[in-house]
Amino acid sequence: MKRFGSAPWNGGLREGKGSVSTESPALESYPYTFFSRYGEKPGTNPEELLGAAHAACFIMSFGRLLGMANFVPELVDSKSEFVIEKDGDGFSITSVDLSVTAKVPGIDQATFQSIAAKAKAGCPVSKLMKVEIGFGATLLS
Repeated sequence: MKRFGSAPWNGGLREGKGSVSTESPALESYPYTFFSRYGEKPGTNPEELLGAAHAACFIMSFGRLLGMANFVPELVDSKSEFVIEKDGDGFSITSVDLSVTAKVPGIDQATFQSIAAKAKAGCPVSKLMKVEIGFGATLLS
């Protein structure tokens, strides 16, 4: 199985502009610029796209493991926050903080935490990252 995204760019780094698209029509030529990445201008950036991909990947891993344990969640919400910092002449992603909040009928705290941790470790996007991934899991009652 292969999936792809593309990102054409026109112009120099600061004055140029680009767009991101996905193989599916989920994103089609969505704009991004230097200032949408490193400033507060409208548009997207690679780190927020990675965050969305990581959160979605985790949710699917978590849902699969909950199902294997015979739990059906009423609500699951995940967030993956990337920190990018200056690193010499460039920038580096220095950390990622993944969190999940869920309402899962019939599950106890220990089982919830165990399944959530296994989902984090088993998520293909988590496996791709070489930075420390902070993690928090909140079970709603």
